[in-house]
Amino acid sequence: MAMGGQNNNRSVMAEINVTPLVDVMLVLLVIFMVTAPMMQQGVQVNLPKADTKAMTPAEESVVVSVDKEGKLFINKDQVAASDLRNRLTAMFAGRTKKEVFLKADAGVPYGEVVRTMADIKGAGIERLGMVTEPSAR
Repeated sequence: MAMGGQNNNRSVMAEINVTPLVDVMLVLLVIFMVTAPMMQQGVQVNLPKADTKAMTPAEESVVVSVDKEGKLFINKDQVAASDLRNRLTAMFAGRTKKEVFLKADAGVPYGEVVRTMADIKGAGIERLGMVTEPSAR
């Protein structure tokens, strides 16, 4: 008795065996999963400057600024770094549009900017915009 769709008169089997294809795909998946984190670490990127349209914040918008000494400001009021999250939470308690613009001096270390962004997000802010200056061409 014949199995797998074959008969006694030796006709050509018209089925595709996908098992080797699945094996190859799984091996490639494992290779990419292992190598992807290695490629993201230690890659130095020189970001290009881009011309963009100037975006003017609305009047009710809140701007968090970090100056070159690392001092934090909400609009024009200086705030301690430890108090930023609480102040933003209180400011946005009754608002439906939770949007903050972040202005950071170019000389501020990246870690300080990331900590400030984490505090802003931790205050429940849904949208965070980064304010930049257009490049001079």
